[in-house]
Amino acid sequence: MPDFFTLEHTDGAARAGVLRTDHGEAQTPLFMAVGTQGTVKSCTPEQLAEAGVTVVLGNTYHLMLRPGAETVAALGGLHNFARWQGPMLTDSGGYQVFSLGDMNRVTEEGCTFKNHLDGSEELLTPERSMDIQHQLGADIVMQLDDVPALPAPPEREADTMRRSVRWLDRCVAALPANSAQGKRQRLFGIVQGGLNPNLRRESATELVKRDLPGYAIGGLSVGETKRQMEEILGVVTPLLPAPKPRYLMGVGFPEDMLAAIALGVDMFDCVLPTRSARHSLVFTSQGRLRMRNARHARSSAALDSECACYTCRNYSRGYLRHLLMANEMLGMTLLSIHNLYFYTSLMRRAREAILAGGYAQFFAKWQPRVAQGAE
Repeated sequence: MPDFFTLEHTDGAARAGVLRTDHGEAQTPLFMAVGTQGTVKSCTPEQLAEAGVTVVLGNTYHLMLRPGAETVAALGGLHNFARWQGPMLTDSGGYQVFSLGDMNRVTEEGCTFKNHLDGSEELLTPERSMDIQHQLGADIVMQLDDVPALPAPPEREADTMRRSVRWLDRCVAALPANSAQGKRQRLFGIVQGGLNPNLRRESATELVKRDLPGYAIGGLSVGETKRQMEEILGVVTPLLPAPKPRYLMGVGFPEDMLAAIALGVDMFDCVLPTRSARHSLVFTSQGRLRMRNARHARSSAALDSECACYTCRNYSRGYLRHLLMANEMLGMTLLSIHNLYFYTSLMRRAREAILAGGYAQFFAKWQPRVAQGAE
C-alpha cells in the first residue's frame, strides 16, 4: 500500500507532500475546512469541492452530543452522513470540552463537564474519544489532550502537557486497527506545552517516541503574539520526523499560515473563512474587504480580480453588499465560497513555489499582501 504521507520536495524548511487516505489524496501545504456539526456552514459538499477543498473536519464533542456517534454510525459513518466522500479528520473534543463545557473537572481518568445543550454531566476519557471517532469513521483522528485555560502557571502547563502524553498512550491502546466502516484511521498526537520552549521540546520528544502517523501542534492561536507563535514553531518543527505530516491546529489567518509553512508546517484548519464571511469580511490577494462598507455599494468589480472562484466569476461587489445589507443567506454563502477558494488557492500557490524552489520569494511577495487591513 502507498505510504500515508509522501514528502515530495523541500525548500528550506517549507515542504510539499501528499496525504493518501482511503477516501482519496490531498496535497500539502493544505487548508482543511471546518465542518463542526458535520457541515461547513452555508456550503454544500459540491460547493466545497468546487472551491478546492479536499479535506473536511468534523468535531467529536458536538457530534457526540448531537446527533450521537451511534446515530452517525448507523447512517453509514460521517462521510456518508455528511455526503462528503473526500478525506475527513475529526478532532478529539478536548478543546471544546475546555472552552464550551461548564464546571470542568479534570482527573487522570478524563474530563467531567456539563453538556452545553441540556446541562447533563458527561465524562470524556481518551477511550471514549477514540470510540466516538471510531464510530464516526474519519480518516485522521486526534488524541484527547488536556488543554489548560490560559494564562496558566508553569506548573499547570507542565502537568497538562505530561497528562496529554499519558492520555496519548491510552488513545493508542484504544483505537481499533480499522474504523467502523472497515477503513484505516491514522492517529495524530498533539504537542503541548504552552509558550514554554522546554515543555514543548519534552512534549515533542515524547510523542516522536510513539512513532505516530502524524503530529499536531496545539495550544497556539489562543492570544499569543505572532512572534511567540513563530518562536514555538521554530522550536517544535525541527524535532518532528520529516517523513510525517505536521498539523498546526486552529491557525487560520493567511499571513500566519504562510509564516508557518516557512517553518515546516504542512496542514492547517480554522473556522475563519466561513465565520468571517458571515460577518461580511473577505480575504483577497490585495488584503481584506469589509463588504458592508458603503464604498462597495455601486461597485461592479469582483471581490478579487485575481480570483477564479464561482463568486468572483459571477457577482459584483455591489450585488454582494446588497445581499448582506438585506440579510440574505445567499450573501453569506457566496462570501464563504470565495474565502474558502482564496485559502485553498493560496495553499496551492505556496505548494507550487516550494516545488519550484522559490518559497522565500513567494513569501516575501504574498505575506504583506494578504496581511493588509480591511477596507
